[in-house]
Amino acid sequence: MWIIKILYAPFMLLGVCGAAVWLISNGAPHWTLAPLFAFALWLSFTLERLAPYTDDWNEPHDDKARDIAHFVVNEAANVASVLSLPAIAALIPWTGIWPHDWPLWGQTLLAIGVADFGITIAHYYSHKWRILWRFHAVHHSVKRMYGFNGLMKHPLHQAIEMIAGTTPLVLAGISQDVAFLLAFAIAIQLLLQHSNVDIYIGLFKYLLALAPVHRFHHLKEAGEGDVNFGLFTTLWDRMLGTAYYDRKKVFSSDDLGIGEQPNYPTGYLRQLIQPFLRQP
Repeated sequence: MWIIKILYAPFMLLGVCGAAVWLISNGAPHWTLAPLFAFALWLSFTLERLAPYTDDWNEPHDDKARDIAHFVVNEAANVASVLSLPAIAALIPWTGIWPHDWPLWGQTLLAIGVADFGITIAHYYSHKWRILWRFHAVHHSVKRMYGFNGLMKHPLHQAIEMIAGTTPLVLAGISQDVAFLLAFAIAIQLLLQHSNVDIYIGLFKYLLALAPVHRFHHLKEAGEGDVNFGLFTTLWDRMLGTAYYDRKKVFSSDDLGIGEQPNYPTGYLRQLIQPFLRQP
């Protein structure tokens, strides 16, 4: 299945995201991104079966219903936030500096670059500041890595990351079209970043924050897992000194989780309230 390992990431990043830009550029309504994302989900889960990094991560670890709940709630929140953009923009007392005359693909790439910086920095400090870690720990409690992990987040922590990544864009006057495409690109990237497909990315491991790079971030011991914070790229990690990769490392479920909290709650509702409880 070498062809899957080589072509999966380029097809998702260029083919699927490119199709999204083409649809919106040609006047398609925003809801058409939903079936396109459904196709991406189906493809991701199918290829995880055909070319898995490890077969074990394709089997539920008492987490299937919980992960679906996280996905539905967090994706609904993402859509709602984008739909509210016109109302938010109306409150801004200036027209903004966003380059609306650029082609839509260029605006989308610019939005990705800005969001990548803000979300990466928020992610970095979520490992440094205890109050943020309490919410971010939900994401690190996973015991396997597969497509749904990317949106397995406490909704308040997702909101913190989105505010950090998109506030400069909103203030600059980003359009709703670009906002939808950014949200779509983030969802695709999260699929790729946590995928159980045995992705081969070659030298792109020095640039793109895909699964082979991001798995190191989920190592359960804090000293080991405080690396590779980037959402889309490893550029900011290289500036922070937190970029790391070891091609010899082989991952298993024993490597994942939270070392200091091995019995972290696994149920959805319990994970929502866990950050507010007294910590050990």
